[in-house]
Amino acid sequence: MGRLGAVLLAVTLGAAADVAPAQGTSPSRPVRMVVGFAPGGGTDIIARLVAQKLGERWGQAVVVDNRPGASGNIGAELVARSAPDGHTLLMAFSSHASNPALGKLPFDVERDFTAITQVGSAPMVVAANPGLPAKTLGELIGYARAHPGAVKFGSSGVGTPVHLAGELMMQLTGISMVHVPYKGIAPAMTAVLAGDIQVTYAAVLSGLQHFKSGRLRPLAVASRARYPALPEVPTAAEAGLAGYEIDFWYALLGPGGMPAALVERIQRDASALLNSPDMKDSLAAQGCIAVGGTPEALNALIRSEYQLWSKVVKAGGVKVE
Repeated sequence: MGRLGAVLLAVTLGAAADVAPAQGTSPSRPVRMVVGFAPGGGTDIIARLVAQKLGERWGQAVVVDNRPGASGNIGAELVARSAPDGHTLLMAFSSHASNPALGKLPFDVERDFTAITQVGSAPMVVAANPGLPAKTLGELIGYARAHPGAVKFGSSGVGTPVHLAGELMMQLTGISMVHVPYKGIAPAMTAVLAGDIQVTYAAVLSGLQHFKSGRLRPLAVASRARYPALPEVPTAAEAGLAGYEIDFWYALLGPGGMPAALVERIQRDASALLNSPDMKDSLAAQGCIAVGGTPEALNALIRSEYQLWSKVVKAGGVKVE
């Protein structure tokens, strides 16, 4: 019985080591941070910045695992089906909250995930080709109202946050624009730069160089406050479109059912690095504002965005084929 007791104790200690991020000084093995998008995109860049710093803090590798497809759903499903031991995490994008509004998913966004912290927020800019006879957001709305269907707006695909941003603008203003979906934001940006379409909705980083060069015209920032890198660009509310507030966001989640102590430990470490000056500067260089909030705040964000986009999808009859 003494030997049996020793064996059982060893097994128990081995199992406890698997949740070391919560109870020890570092994870017991490499951590996988899943990204549901291709390498080189915004979510991937943010994930790699956070993974590197968390790895340094934990003294253990945090490896980014790209699983692109289905607007982030493929990577999300992988995490939802993983053990809730802190060794598999998800760097989620805004689409995590809007995807459930578009159709049935193989997982439940609330039940199958554990919110840890919002990593950052990236303000969205209403961007227009300079050839469009509209120098302000108000003029764009007026032009589109006077010329129904004349304005084409591009997105990164049907049902993506960029598409839904255009749908929300049409619903708030009553204007009619033509949606042109592309396979990613990069070709949509190329199209608006070439004048094939007139408008798109871009994260600050993806459009900043074109705003400064004059190749794209920023009409408004869809956030509560002006963005420091574009101080002359008004918010949508300042431009006359109250209620049009859309920030692209990034968040750290784990599989559903993670122990509270484990979540607290990861959240505390992530928030500490997000509040550090060097991380704030690194994220700002990517057009992202560091957040590092509580799990409760992240849950509230996901719920509120799901409710918003569910209404937009229903009102606009948005369907993903």
